[in-house]
Amino acid sequence: MSHETISNTLKILNFNHIFLLGYLMCRVEELEWEMGAKSRVEKLKNVMVCRSRMKVWMMRGMTSVLVWTCVVQLMALEETWGPRLLKGWPSCFSHSDLSSSLQLSPAPPKLVLPPKRVYKNNGYLMISCNGGLNQMRAAICDMVAIARFLNVTLIVPELDKASFWADPSEFQDIFDIDHFIASLRDEVRILKELPPRLKTRVELGMFYSLPPVSWSNISYYLHQILPLVQKHKVVHLNKTDARLANNGLPLEIQKLRCRVNFNALRFTSQIEELGRRVVRILREKGPFLVLHLRYEMDMLAFSGCTHGCNDKEAEELTRMRYAYPWWKEKIIDSKVKRREGLCPLTPEETGLILSALGIDRNVQIYIAAGQIYGGERRMATLATAFPNLVRKETLLEPSDLRFFQNHTSQMAALDYLVSLESDIFVPTYDGNMAKVVEGHRRFLGFKKTIQLDRRLLVNLVDEYKNGSLSWDEFSSTVKEAHAYRVGSPSRRVVIPDRPKEEDYFYSNPHECLQLLDEPL
Repeated sequence: MSHETISNTLKILNFNHIFLLGYLMCRVEELEWEMGAKSRVEKLKNVMVCRSRMKVWMMRGMTSVLVWTCVVQLMALEETWGPRLLKGWPSCFSHSDLSSSLQLSPAPPKLVLPPKRVYKNNGYLMISCNGGLNQMRAAICDMVAIARFLNVTLIVPELDKASFWADPSEFQDIFDIDHFIASLRDEVRILKELPPRLKTRVELGMFYSLPPVSWSNISYYLHQILPLVQKHKVVHLNKTDARLANNGLPLEIQKLRCRVNFNALRFTSQIEELGRRVVRILREKGPFLVLHLRYEMDMLAFSGCTHGCNDKEAEELTRMRYAYPWWKEKIIDSKVKRREGLCPLTPEETGLILSALGIDRNVQIYIAAGQIYGGERRMATLATAFPNLVRKETLLEPSDLRFFQNHTSQMAALDYLVSLESDIFVPTYDGNMAKVVEGHRRFLGFKKTIQLDRRLLVNLVDEYKNGSLSWDEFSSTVKEAHAYRVGSPSRRVVIPDRPKEEDYFYSNPHECLQLLDEPL
């Protein structure tokens, strides 16, 4: 019998039974009083009392019907919600149900969303990021801050699919898109796509597109970009790398950049879980160091650095540099660039420097990088000095990385997570990942990041190799030079009118950090 039938039957039986019982009792009392030769007044009085009692019985009857109705409805709900709703009523479900409910993991705490910020919308801002994962990450933080300041609606950023890596990943393939939108709702309105009417206009080419000026302050966006948004309703920023200044911005803008970076840009659950698994595997064997060995083919071709490469490799790298038009610098003197400290350290140089710094040769070293140019031949010296070299590909099964193949940004996201958790982080080049991870590790409590002075180191390495320095002299000089280059609290170096040469905001966002000379 269904719950609905039970409910209806209970209603009819209980109501009729209670009503009949009340009526009979009242009739018996009326007859007794009539036979007792009471006065007419007394009879009327008692009839009124009887009717009052009947009303009470009627109310009790209706209450009983309501109670039974509620019970039946709860029984019906139990089928849908089970132990979550009625976990205090063991008689409502079987022992097997109880056992299965105990095996379930506890429900995650409900996310308390901030209240939506209400503001007059000045228009819509579309952005197309360019570069690798961490260059795009910093750009997204900048664009959220700009959208907030201009009181516009931001459309979820489009990621770069046309660069050297040709990664087809969408925003939601790398970042938790719903968390991104919800966690910033008290600052700026973010939509996954334009409203239908405006989307149609964009598809017809009826919008304004431009690359913002690099390293601009907020007044540029207020006086140059905002009027365009108000005029065209939709503006598309087609370049986003380094389009906002490091310094000279309102404090609330700087803090919002940090909030986006450290809170809103959360990786997808799949990437986060795989990152935790890698860290767990490493931690089971003790401390570990992450080496961001930026010695991939694209880096060498872009920078023009060929130290340690043979003639065939140098020619291959040169051809690649000329093949990509957005790499502006074509004629590069590798030797000069290396002496100026503008080249990534080679694997051979890196092994020498880690040994000189006193790094334990038995420590686990996780290589956070793509495919090293030259392969095992170039890694041999480093592997001899530090035999416990590991990569995500050696720690995980091929099936674990199946969905990440040909998605360099998703692979880079894994390396990013492992880099944050390492005991020591050592980048061999100050690219975007090195800078953004350094700043994030500062935010996490000034975790040790060794910032290698490449200009000094390449000269020391050359002097040691040609016999001008003994090993002890070489090692002591390297240690002394890096004693305070470990990501300790400090303020950014500001160089007016030369933003490329000053400290990058995301490597040291001191406005968002607890510095040693400041009260908590």
